[in-house]
Amino acid sequence: MARLGLEVVRFMRIGIETCMGVLVDVQEKLLPHMFDHAEVHRKILKLIQGLQILEVPLIMTEQYPKGLGPTVRTVAELTPGVHPISKMSFSCVDEPQFSQSLAASEKRCVVLAGIETHVCVLQTSVDLSAAGYIPVIIADCVSSRSRIDHETALQRLSAEGAIVSTCESVLFELCRYAGTDTFRSISRLLK
Repeated sequence: MARLGLEVVRFMRIGIETCMGVLVDVQEKLLPHMFDHAEVHRKILKLIQGLQILEVPLIMTEQYPKGLGPTVRTVAELTPGVHPISKMSFSCVDEPQFSQSLAASEKRCVVLAGIETHVCVLQTSVDLSAAGYIPVIIADCVSSRSRIDHETALQRLSAEGAIVSTCESVLFELCRYAGTDTFRSISRLLK
């Protein structure tokens, strides 16, 4: 379920025309400390590539880059035209540049990946929902330092009305049809 104002929407397709990707704080000094970080890193790279194939725009953030370092090199290399928005707030929505970029995109559905699930991802999702957006949390592309924080945050996110999905599921949902060149590219990526 997703909340749109006071109305509750129980069923919703995630579509390219309404969708924006947001990559939260995948930074050099954070990622190595996350639970299952190598697998999360691998899935984030696949998600980015899939969103690029599908031509879904992407916003990236960095939490206090002076102390936590820049976005990890592999992500930065995949996204040369995307300049991370620096923030001090845990919620991306509290950063004016982020909110302005998201509003300018005119997208209502926000696919969220990054770290940490129980802090920045959670607070961003709750604030997006309150602002009328539909947050989609990619469960295998988010993580926290501890498994319990990650799993508890996913439960809360679901209870708060965010859509919880996986990298493969969301990419095929955005793709929508088999038998196209886009489908073949997504299928190759996910093998």
